[in-house]
Amino acid sequence: MRITIESTTALTYVNDVPCRLWEGRTESGVQVQCLITRIAAHESQDLTQFERELTEQRAPSLGPNAFPLRMIL
Repeated sequence: MRITIESTTALTYVNDVPCRLWEGRTESGVQVQCLITRIAAHESQDLTQFERELTEQRAPSLGPNAFPLRMIL
């Protein structure tokens, strides 16, 4: 499965760990939400553009409360 996701301004906590809400779609068009705790790229790469894009965020379409508890590990 492939998904394309975008960072949003929404922050939440899962088990006291801060998470940012990312939203996107699968290749077949299913809308998804992801709670991301960490993201990294190897330091040997030129990270200038990566770091600039990482600060870009949009307003979420739904809040992170859209997650049923059974979906949180």
